[in-house]
Amino acid sequence: QVQLVESGGGLVHPGGSQRLSCAASRNIFGITVFSIKDLGWYRQAPGKQRELVAAISPDGSTNYTDSVKGRFTISRDNAKTMVYLQMNNLTPEDTAVYYCNTVPYDDHYWGQGTQVTVSS
Repeated sequence: QVQLVESGGGLVHPGGSQRLSCAASRNIFGITVFSIKDLGWYRQAPGKQRELVAAISPDGSTNYTDSVKGRFTISRDNAKTMVYLQMNNLTPEDTAVYYCNTVPYDDHYWGQGTQVTVSS
């Protein structure tokens, strides 16, 4: 089984930065998934559908939704089975619960997420 655990959220002022981390279970399943799957950060704001904001392939190719391009950077460490999301120049519209998962997502992998609140 694969577990994904997100961390790093919190309250941040507009214009601030936050770095999210996602740790995948370091068993054979987690290591296998991590080595072959595209991974992504998703977010769900109150009253809105969950959306994919950033994705990264096993070889490091990245894609971003337009609203975060130039502000967010996704990265991964396959050896540590970690994926990160560096978020800069945050705005209140970035307030959401952030999740990591494969791309496309697998419902078995959703974790608790980590809340990011951007507010003055």
